[in-house]
Amino acid sequence: MITGSIVALVTPMHADGSVDWSALARLMDLHLEAGTAAIGAVGTTGESSTLDAAEHCEVIKFCVKHSGGRIPIVAGTGSNSTREAVYFTKAAAGAGADACLLVTPYYNRPTQRGLYEHFRTIAEAVDIPQILYNVPGRTAVDLANDTVARLAELDNIVGIKDATGDVARGKALIKRCGDVIAIYSGDDATAMELMLAGGNGNISVTANVAPSLMSQLCALALAGEREQAEAINRCLLPLNQALFLEPNPIPVKWALCQRGLIGEGIRLPLTALDEQYQSQVLKALETAGV
Repeated sequence: MITGSIVALVTPMHADGSVDWSALARLMDLHLEAGTAAIGAVGTTGESSTLDAAEHCEVIKFCVKHSGGRIPIVAGTGSNSTREAVYFTKAAAGAGADACLLVTPYYNRPTQRGLYEHFRTIAEAVDIPQILYNVPGRTAVDLANDTVARLAELDNIVGIKDATGDVARGKALIKRCGDVIAIYSGDDATAMELMLAGGNGNISVTANVAPSLMSQLCALALAGEREQAEAINRCLLPLNQALFLEPNPIPVKWALCQRGLIGEGIRLPLTALDEQYQSQVLKALETAGV
């Protein structure tokens, strides 16, 4: 089981929108040095929805190759098409990814039965550890705890990224099936509380710009060291908020660009961070000391 800080890594791009492979390697090296537990490649923060299928698979292959086994690669392979999700998950397994992260099908809003059948079909089709991803604020569909508990009975469903921000709900999920699957936070603002309650880590946007601090926070929270974890969490709180002033990954890519780690590239329909928010993001970076 992967525990700790798992970065939901951005996909660096040149100004023309093409993938910046050298910057991607540089970001991965930064996380290796900072103690990040795993790389989340081509998830929603990695702009999976605007990469074409060939690019999607190529980014996964690149991350696996560059890691060289030094850090686990969790590949984003979710889709609102079950067939496409199976395709990407097979591609990730073939590339050597350590696990896959599967977002709930967005826009078409399946029932709980449909969600169960979607994830069951992928799990049975591809022999690779799979992490469910529930982010109803972005997908307009909510994977109920009852459905998660049913899916947890499948051998290669090994975890869930709970990005609801509802700590009470997360605690109920930990109590119900935390002994069977890993429960990861997907909400930086509430991640500490979920980990202190028995969660296994944080799949983090903030870790892109504060990898060492997020790694330390996760380690302390997982060890039950509330006082020390809270001290770091207070430093990161303004950043956790600022990185969602506009839809993710707009603010975090802009912040990384300001720190000279990536170029300005982002793909339409996403655009660069609006000028009215830029000073707030910069202030949050300074508060966190990054």
